[in-house]
Amino acid sequence: MISINDLTLSYPGGIPVIENLNLTLSTGQIHGLVGLNGTGKTSLLNVIHGMLIPQSGAILIDGRQLTKKDIGFLPTENYFYPNITGREYLQLFANPNFDADHWNDIFSLPLDQTIDGYSTGMKKKLAILGVLKADKPILILDEPFNGLDIETGRTLHSIISILKSKQKTIVVTSHILDSLMDLCDEIHYLESGIIKKSLQKEHFESFKTELYESMANKTKQKLDTLL
Repeated sequence: MISINDLTLSYPGGIPVIENLNLTLSTGQIHGLVGLNGTGKTSLLNVIHGMLIPQSGAILIDGRQLTKKDIGFLPTENYFYPNITGREYLQLFANPNFDADHWNDIFSLPLDQTIDGYSTGMKKKLAILGVLKADKPILILDEPFNGLDIETGRTLHSIISILKSKQKTIVVTSHILDSLMDLCDEIHYLESGIIKKSLQKEHFESFKTELYESMANKTKQKLDTLL
């Protein structure tokens, strides 16, 4: 079990992005993290991964401190060194049991060409291959479906489900709520830097209805002052 306890993160200026956040993530499950832009989703993922240091709080797995060695991280935007090939990029990850060409039968990437010439979707697929090769027990996937075509998106959906069956713990964000409802065991709703709700699958539909109605009412109030 992953326990996030009293987590607070502030950027320069002292305004907290995450404030006294508490969250429990069951291991071997797929967890969706949702929230509007600016609510702290990416900041929270960066703290979990260790890229940002919080002002206070702890993140534990089975009672010990969570570390980067536990986590495979797919950020929204991926960075690649210039002038290297896709194959050279994958060689940065140590896993002698990973067959890059076998996996590439699914993704159809030109692994021996330099990444500089890859499209956005190709770069996303290569980054996914890197996360898969790293083979960590916890996977953090920030908007993993962005930039993927429909077929590759469904393939990734299947891969995530298979990883769950192998007892990986997966945290995934998406701007498309329906994709998370179809994929996740739990959904956690982040608002103003705290987790407002954590929901099991049987409550997803009612949450979706409540959230969309709230958004529609806010939009209507704003439009009424303009039109």
